[in-house]
Amino acid sequence: MRKLAGAAAFAASTLTAVSGFAQAPVELRYMCYADANECEVSRDLLDKFERANPTIKVVVDKVGFNVVREQLETRLQAGQGPDMARVTNLAGLNKYYLDLRPLVNAAYWEENFAQTLNWMRVGNNDKGIYGFLTQLTVTGPFVNKTMFAEAGVPVPPAGATWDDWAAAIKQVQQKLNVYSGIEMDRSGHRFAGPAMSYGAKYFDANGRPALIDDGFKAFSERMVRWHREGLMKEIWPGASGARWRNGADQFINRDTVMHVAGSWMIQRYSETIGDRFDWVAIPQPCGPAGCGAMPGGAAMVGFKATRNPQAVARVMEFMASEPVLKEYYERTLQIPAHKGLAARGLDYGKDVSPAAIAALKAFTANYDKVPAQAHQLQGYERNVAVFNATVNQISQAITGTLTLDEAYRKINEEVAQAIGN
Repeated sequence: MRKLAGAAAFAASTLTAVSGFAQAPVELRYMCYADANECEVSRDLLDKFERANPTIKVVVDKVGFNVVREQLETRLQAGQGPDMARVTNLAGLNKYYLDLRPLVNAAYWEENFAQTLNWMRVGNNDKGIYGFLTQLTVTGPFVNKTMFAEAGVPVPPAGATWDDWAAAIKQVQQKLNVYSGIEMDRSGHRFAGPAMSYGAKYFDANGRPALIDDGFKAFSERMVRWHREGLMKEIWPGASGARWRNGADQFINRDTVMHVAGSWMIQRYSETIGDRFDWVAIPQPCGPAGCGAMPGGAAMVGFKATRNPQAVARVMEFMASEPVLKEYYERTLQIPAHKGLAARGLDYGKDVSPAAIAALKAFTANYDKVPAQAHQLQGYERNVAVFNATVNQISQAITGTLTLDEAYRKINEEVAQAIGN
């Protein structure tokens, strides 16, 4: 693909890129959730697209993450879904996706997004192109470094274990009378990385889910113990079923010392915390099996139920183009999921805080520690069933509704039922 001077020039060049496109005005709807400013930046870029493509209008419907997570598939099943959406259940929604391969420059997509295209595919024979990652993410903790300084507690060094961090944070919590020491997003995805640090494999030798092993149990036991000790308090026991909750507000409000989330929080923390305290993304804590983190991301995808597939393809090719995606990644402070941009590097700008730049570097380094089973789990088409069973049952062990042994048995039963065993 030719290098073009800017996004508008690229958009103009695509006016005839999709053969057979009907030049009648169409309206497309893009369901977008945001961790920070992703939907607003998308809107700005789509304004450029619309100026170069006056026969296509894109309405950005900004919704909460729970709407995408819990309601989007139901809407798609009912034939009431949007034309495009920003999703995280990448392979899980595969049957609804529009295959862009015949409608876009497939060679460009394969060259630059090869690492993550498979996350949206199902089976070895699936060669479809369904979307691109608007963000490549890595899980891991953020820490309030100011609290450590105020408490006079040394920050554990790189290579420190989860137990090392728990012990240090407990000292900070007690000395400063902080409500909570550690809060982890209520998500089986966040749980998986630390569990893998303790040896959790998640799959058997045949590639089928097999969650309950010594590594999974080791971290589950810590989750229960930390809650009983008061080190963790708010997020996991604060909802029922598999409902997702985020610990960001507790971290921003200095109600917790550590927030276990991921790289997608960098933009929000950079904007909302400012100079109120020093926050850092730390090297991934370790266990006896390594320093595991989970990869992930959100993808912009199109849906095959759209009445205007060629218009959708035109929008998608514009948004995935190098100059447009460069601006998007830089303005939203994302790790690039585009090979060319990753190789050339991004310019996040002089106005970006040093804390944000340091956090981007830390999460990029943590990505190198992602174990093989984490990539396997991220690309597994039924990974939501695995994540939901973890949250649902371990939360009940935390609240005392179940024993851990009962929770393990129910996790196996829930996953087996979900995947049809």
